[in-house]
Amino acid sequence: METVLVILQACVVIGAIVMGVRTGGIGLGLWGVVGTAILVFVFRLEPGSPPVDAFFIIIAVITASSAMQAAGGIDYLVSIASKIIQRRPSRLTFVAPLVAFVFTVLSGTSNIFFALIPVIYETAYRNGQRPERALAASTVTSGLGITASPVSAAMAAYLVLMDGTGYGLPQILAVTVPAAIVACIATSFVQQRIGKDLLDDPVFLRRVEQGVVRVPASLEAAYAAKVGGRAAGATSLGGPAGGAAGAVQPVAHPVPPGGATAAWIFIAGTLFVVVLGLFPSLRPAFPNDEGELVPIGMSPVIEMVMFTVALVIILVRKVKPSAVVEQPLLRAGYVAAVALFGIAWMADTFISANEETIIEPLGAMIEANPLLLAVALFLVCGLTTSQSATTNTLIPIALAAGLAPGVITAMWPSLIGVWLFPANGSQIASVETDQTGSTKLTQVPIWHSFTIPMLVSWVAVVAAGLLMQLVIPA
Repeated sequence: METVLVILQACVVIGAIVMGVRTGGIGLGLWGVVGTAILVFVFRLEPGSPPVDAFFIIIAVITASSAMQAAGGIDYLVSIASKIIQRRPSRLTFVAPLVAFVFTVLSGTSNIFFALIPVIYETAYRNGQRPERALAASTVTSGLGITASPVSAAMAAYLVLMDGTGYGLPQILAVTVPAAIVACIATSFVQQRIGKDLLDDPVFLRRVEQGVVRVPASLEAAYAAKVGGRAAGATSLGGPAGGAAGAVQPVAHPVPPGGATAAWIFIAGTLFVVVLGLFPSLRPAFPNDEGELVPIGMSPVIEMVMFTVALVIILVRKVKPSAVVEQPLLRAGYVAAVALFGIAWMADTFISANEETIIEPLGAMIEANPLLLAVALFLVCGLTTSQSATTNTLIPIALAAGLAPGVITAMWPSLIGVWLFPANGSQIASVETDQTGSTKLTQVPIWHSFTIPMLVSWVAVVAAGLLMQLVIPA
């Protein structure tokens, strides 16, 4: 009878997640709360612990990010990224993924990548490169920045869970950052060899014939030769205003006045968080139950610092508070916070009430084969499309199984599985932006332009992380 009840409860959890994914947006978190209510009122399970700290860390960080966006700071960061990306177009497939990763780390959200998509596409297209190579690789590696950012929503959840394990922010970043950089480079090497060049791609050539896309000026002579000497001038693109053939004009990204100041205030706050994480002695200390002085945890530190950053940006740049609330980043962050709250609360309620039935068997499996944790993180994140909710669902099981914090941290970037299904805005935006047709989805949901770079990144980041954690002391 007990087994049947656990199975029914598991169906409620899975059903709530499925319905949340189908509803989309804030629906994922709301269905999580409904699932919690069913577990409590129908099955009489004791409510689990809601992720209050993680929730407010997300709210604090996203408020600071939104203040920066309202002041033009995001535009400033994107303008820098644009210059870096366009400076060496011949190495675009290597430069763009690293830039996407770094800027996600700095901002704490991969939403910044949306603004880089047209820059990467135009740079590839105007220089006669296959846009899919840089676009797909950069989309995927932007996700690696989530587990390497001290101010991301997933990191907020992870820090709370790892509190007391001896693995704090410095140790986590020491594993995830270098591992992610290795994954970015590995992905670029593989992606550089994916697909045919534009003039050998039948999809691109067909689109040219149909008038959907024009031949870039850099390929005009080669295209004319390929079609038997027929002039390609009518279908060429020499720049934004049809300039001279072969002249590749840079893509400009204007920055509002004061945007640089807002961005640097935010970056300074992020670096301050990292410093306080690296040097616990800088944090105020208070006596615990045994009378020992213990530095305050990183959760309240992040909350205080990032809320302060938001206020400083508002005051220095004279941003209207109402403008901060209207920013797209704040809406996206609120959705992430609610999704984390609902799903994590439901998972904790279910797992806490069934420790012997669930945690012991799963823990034994993970303990016997730790790589199963990487697979579970990858698949669950792909199904829920929420890195923070996946973190709160699976990491407690790994901790209860006695898995070493370093090994768990090495596996944690398996959240790259968020790209498993084409259900994310970045994927869809990349496909829609690429007029050459090289970046694409297929009728098979898990096979698309992002599949190979995702798998390469996954294997590389976990392998590199497992090596890194061997030299990182707890």
